[in-house]
Amino acid sequence: MAGRQARIISPAQLDVLLAHVRGRKDYLRSRVIILLSARAGLRAAEIAQLEWNMVLDPSGKVSQTIEVEDRIAKKKHGRRIPMHPDVRTALVAMLRRTPDPRRTIIQSRKGNNMLAGSVVNWFAVLYREVGFDGCSSHSGRRSFLTELSRRTHEAGASLRDVQLLGGHSSISTTERYLDGSSLAQRKLVGLL
Repeated sequence: MAGRQARIISPAQLDVLLAHVRGRKDYLRSRVIILLSARAGLRAAEIAQLEWNMVLDPSGKVSQTIEVEDRIAKKKHGRRIPMHPDVRTALVAMLRRTPDPRRTIIQSRKGNNMLAGSVVNWFAVLYREVGFDGCSSHSGRRSFLTELSRRTHEAGASLRDVQLLGGHSSISTTERYLDGSSLAQRKLVGLL
């Protein structure tokens, strides 16, 4: 996919992905990986390196935010992301089954920390299994940032807020992530 952006996934496609992994032995882990990408906008490396202490409050319960620390973020641009309810629910369920919450959240099937490349490959296999051509580990992140940008007006937010949630140092980087919509463009022109 060199030179091309990953395709975004629609809410219906996200439902297909989540349904596809439902019967798996590692269902909770798979669900968390998908949701961290599509509902928190994390990069593959951030998913692989995210630790329980970054999602737990001081009492050891799943927090309302994800603290992406500088040390795991691209270009050391850590950030605080409000936790989507679906992500929180999945993490609560996963925490109940986690023997050692001092480790990374996502473990390999052998119980080791996952590598960023392994997360990238995991998504490649998943998208191939469901037939979503042009999708990659970045598709959930692009979808997250695109949807946020489309809804900024509903929250009284700005593109700067989307930039901060994406962990970008430049708003021009954020703009490259966003996907246009011909339907939205027609509606927009129709407002004139």
